[in-house]
Amino acid sequence: MTAMSDLPKGVATLAQLGEFDAIIDARSPAEYADDHVPGAISCPVLSNEERTQVGTLYVQVSPFEARKLGAVLVARNIARHLEACFLDKSKHWRPLVYCWRGGQRSGAFAHILREIGWDAHRLKGGYKAWRREVIDSLARLPAEFSFIVLTGATGSAKSRVLEALGRAGAQVLHLEALAEHKGSVLGSLPNRPQPSQKAFETRLQSVLAEFDPARPVFVEAESRRIGTTSLPNALMTSMRNARCVRIEVSLAARVDFLLRDYEYFLADRHWLAENITRLHGLQSNELLSRWLALSERGEFPILVAELLEKHYDPLYHRSQGANFLAEAAAATVTATDLLPESISMMAGQILATLG
Repeated sequence: MTAMSDLPKGVATLAQLGEFDAIIDARSPAEYADDHVPGAISCPVLSNEERTQVGTLYVQVSPFEARKLGAVLVARNIARHLEACFLDKSKHWRPLVYCWRGGQRSGAFAHILREIGWDAHRLKGGYKAWRREVIDSLARLPAEFSFIVLTGATGSAKSRVLEALGRAGAQVLHLEALAEHKGSVLGSLPNRPQPSQKAFETRLQSVLAEFDPARPVFVEAESRRIGTTSLPNALMTSMRNARCVRIEVSLAARVDFLLRDYEYFLADRHWLAENITRLHGLQSNELLSRWLALSERGEFPILVAELLEKHYDPLYHRSQGANFLAEAAAATVTATDLLPESISMMAGQILATLG
């Protein structure tokens, strides 16, 4: 790692992120939306359209012409951000600015902030350095923890048990919350887009970095893909070799739970029908037509029971033993229902046995 004394004045490293009062992302809004350093605020020195315009001019005309236009746009946008966001800051305010590689965009922004009198720095290596740190951490960190994997058929309230474990003080890695997806074919959340793969990995790295390796980490059994996001190889390896605890409840209890947990079934039948059709090729056309008809008639208890019995349960029985090596020897917790009190009770049993 570069020694602090070797750095040019006004340049900081990733190790110094916590020393600053604000982290400013000077990249375009599209770059920020794809992923950003946790806690960073978006103050683009070029909009999406302006970045394209300058880049096109650079290639088609000349770098000199592109730099002239870029200087005009960057100065204008920095002035706008100063007026809108930073005029109330005291002279002791210390911001850190980054762009893609810690070059011209963040350099221009940090230079103006320093000229005003603030102790502004730009991030050495920019977002590219942060992204490299995320990738390296996700390859290294999972092996440092002792995971305990919650298994159980679809509808066993594994996510809710995981949340109850967290409320009881356990370390939990809630992958579905990080991915904003419930992990199944019907798991997308209405009006809730998933994060990009890069943003998901940043969220994951940030959580793992806070865990204590001396304590177990509880996680729900997941396949490699959660909706459009994918789990890193090192995490999958650690999970597949981890201890397991299995949640076992009746079909009736699972149906009752899913009808409550997926309450938006009732509010958006078009969404449900659209997701049922995604099972094309996995189930017969005749069965899919039946499920669409049940959805249209609002016969949700029958629909959910058949989805579990004919689709999700067979997938579970085929996959768990192959994907999680200790699943066959898993400790088991049971409940007669999946109401909040029973979920808390199961979490207590798990902590008493494995926590």
